[in-house]
Amino acid sequence: MLDLKKPNITLLLAAFLILLVISVGKEIINFIVDLQWFSDLNYLTVYFRKFLAQLELALPVFLIIFVFLYFYSVKVVNDYVNFAQDIVVKRSAGKYKKIGVYTSLFVSFLVSLYAALSWWNDWLFFKNAVSFNYSDPIFKKDVGFYVFRLPFVYDIYRLLMVVLILVISATVVAYVLMYLSDKTRFYEISERDGNLFRAIYNKEILEKAFREIAPLAAFFFLLLAVGYYFARFQILYSTKGRVFGATYTDVHVTLTFYYILSALSVVVAFLVFVFLMKKNLKYAIISVLLLPLFSLVMALTETAVQNLIVSPNELDKESRYISYNIEYTRKGFGLDKVEEKDYPSKKELTWEVLQKNRDTIDNIMINDYRPVKQAYNQLQALRLYYKFNDIDIDRYTINGKYKQVFIAAREIDQENLSPQAKTWINLHLKYTHGYGVVMSLVNDVTPTGQPEMIVKDIPPTTSTDIRIDRPQIYFGELTNDYVIVNTKTGEFDYPSGDKNIQTNYKGTTGIPMTFPNRILFALYEKEARILLSADITKDSKILIHRNILERANKIAPFLLYDDDPYIVVSDGKLYWIIDAYTYSTNFPYSQPYGNVGINYIRNSVKVVVDAYNGEVDFYIADEKDPLIQAYKKIFPGLFKDIEKMPAGIRQHIRYPQFLFDIQTEVYKTYHMTDPQVFYNKEDAWDIAKEKFDNEVQYQESQYMIMRLPGEQKEEFILMIPYTPSTKANMVAWMAARMDKDNYGKLVVYKFPKNTIVYGPLQIENMIDQDPNISKELSLWNQQGSTVSRGNLLVIPIDDSILYVEPLYIQSQNQNALPEVKRVIVAYKDQIAMEPTLEESLKKVFLGNATAPEIIEKTQEETKGSAEGQRELIIKAHDTYEKAVEAVKKGDWASFGKYMEELKEILKLLKEGVKD
Repeated sequence: MLDLKKPNITLLLAAFLILLVISVGKEIINFIVDLQWFSDLNYLTVYFRKFLAQLELALPVFLIIFVFLYFYSVKVVNDYVNFAQDIVVKRSAGKYKKIGVYTSLFVSFLVSLYAALSWWNDWLFFKNAVSFNYSDPIFKKDVGFYVFRLPFVYDIYRLLMVVLILVISATVVAYVLMYLSDKTRFYEISERDGNLFRAIYNKEILEKAFREIAPLAAFFFLLLAVGYYFARFQILYSTKGRVFGATYTDVHVTLTFYYILSALSVVVAFLVFVFLMKKNLKYAIISVLLLPLFSLVMALTETAVQNLIVSPNELDKESRYISYNIEYTRKGFGLDKVEEKDYPSKKELTWEVLQKNRDTIDNIMINDYRPVKQAYNQLQALRLYYKFNDIDIDRYTINGKYKQVFIAAREIDQENLSPQAKTWINLHLKYTHGYGVVMSLVNDVTPTGQPEMIVKDIPPTTSTDIRIDRPQIYFGELTNDYVIVNTKTGEFDYPSGDKNIQTNYKGTTGIPMTFPNRILFALYEKEARILLSADITKDSKILIHRNILERANKIAPFLLYDDDPYIVVSDGKLYWIIDAYTYSTNFPYSQPYGNVGINYIRNSVKVVVDAYNGEVDFYIADEKDPLIQAYKKIFPGLFKDIEKMPAGIRQHIRYPQFLFDIQTEVYKTYHMTDPQVFYNKEDAWDIAKEKFDNEVQYQESQYMIMRLPGEQKEEFILMIPYTPSTKANMVAWMAARMDKDNYGKLVVYKFPKNTIVYGPLQIENMIDQDPNISKELSLWNQQGSTVSRGNLLVIPIDDSILYVEPLYIQSQNQNALPEVKRVIVAYKDQIAMEPTLEESLKKVFLGNATAPEIIEKTQEETKGSAEGQRELIIKAHDTYEKAVEAVKKGDWASFGKYMEELKEILKLLKEGVKD
């Protein structure tokens, strides 16, 4: 008869070994590639720090668990052999012990691997804990204990509990099977029921089982006592009360019961040990039931106290704990240093005041990043394979003036290559990089309503002092695959007429394609052509992990990265800036944000990536953050001080919108610091709403250049307006400052409670109800065009509020772009909609006066002053611009009118000079 059993086992073993070799081989390949990549970026010590931390965890965990399991399994095997009546079992003792060894090795390996992969960060935090220099209000422990040390303590506790439960379960199963096994029974001669022999179970096995389980069970309950002791700290994260954190019931009931349960667990451990050693299972079970009984009493007591004592007097009982929640939530989200100021809003905004704030007016965003993105991609992509992935907002000093701009990187999008062009050579050797940026002023559009680009085309051209000497983008947001540079094929640089310009990569980063590396990367990328291609030479390099977010995360995976990196032009080169955050879910008493559970966050790191060379630098932006202090201790070669960031890049760091939006969302409730007001939500705020694209939505926070009240000059800020939670009028606005020494300062300006200031949605409704605007909008819609309104900008100027909203018209023709055709300006009850911002401002603040009347009015108000001369110069420039635009449109009647006005202005200027 053919024995299929043995060959089947052999085949299964062979298959397992093949899979094991493949898995191990893959990990070895990944390890060698990572080793070279980290070395190429000079971050090898960072890589080994994580690796060594995992070893520091894995080795002791493996050894302790293996030694315990090994000796315990040997003991169980010895008991089985001793109780066995079968000589074959006794002779097989060595085989059973080998099974015990293999099982112990396997379990220890799995547990240690899980610990190493999951807890290495907790372990490093535990070793490198830093003080927060303030304590929690209940246990008076430094907050660093909860953020850095307690998580690892919980990790170890859970590990011990799981291992102990598994061992106890395995012990029960082993001794039950041993007791039921026919190998351990006694047999006696019997003539009952026609059986010659009668089996007798060996009761000594049960006695032995009790003696083995007793110490394990006792240790389990001792461990449970430790668990209850540490569980008391969890009341700081309680969700049972009115606010997050320990409340009256938690402190006065739950905490007391945790101490009782901890002590009771020690007593139960002793009782269970004694009763099991005496083989009294009944009393052992009764002893164990004491714990769930007291847990039930605890739950009933909590409910009674909450309903009978706390609820009838909730504000009185919970006031102190509400204060704790407010204080620590504000600390967790960096809101404890928000500076609150009054914004009287009593001054009248006049044309003269606007001229004094000309730098603010000249930086009002009359376009929106969404239509700008469409325009860039349609007008400046130039080829199908180029794409502008995102529009960034930044500020530059351009020709001596501080200006706010839109800027976007022109990247290669290989998905847009034609199917015939998607060859391996094109994808990985030829189309290796994007090229240049496009930039436009936020306050300027062409006569056709498109963004006025001040940096554009390929190669980049500009009429400004912005210089781009190295426009190639090898590392970006769309560079998601590897490329091999410096090959015989040559790299496509940019199109020029009917031919393409070639280039070669001259950067210092990249892994050399030596023959061993070609074999390595052929396996790593699962691509044989890397090994076989004749285009790859010894001078070639492979660039991997080119996506900038992936690149930064590969180096420092413990940080949270902003998903909106922005491109910067500095000293002729292109750089990416990524905002990175330290965060925790273990900050006591702090209300978690959203569904992610984060209750502490700081923008402590600015990551700079060279778009050409791929070098990555991590700069500490918030040196007071304890988490970044701990990470700096853990990874001594990773972080640099912000002072070492090149000045040209440093002047472009922004306060991140992601963090600001979280803070403004939290602050709408946590600006209330009085427990009674907070409890009743008497002064709850909400983010202001607006209409965008004909739909009501929350306003986005906006970057803008403006002069804050009491400041001497304009600066780049990020702001958001607030309304009451159930009303539409404005009550406050928050600004994040970011220029020079003011970086990171948060300021809230509050309107007087007895003053009504229109909110954005109320202004939107006023625009809807304006008969002239409604008439024009209806007319445009009937002419086969789509009319949409952009973001309504709320612009604080000199204790007043100005509202500006661009209006777009888009033809229904294919590939038509939205065009800025009108700019709506609102101030108090006045609304104007004109072709330009300047015209709308004049209509609101100067009415329908003719140019000579306006000039005469201005001259009378500022006669003999330098300010008057400046006003006239501004008016001359505006009138000239209108005349030029009239010529472009062929409107000769308007051209003549403007030239007459210009003549009058120049005449007045001449008289002023004589005076």
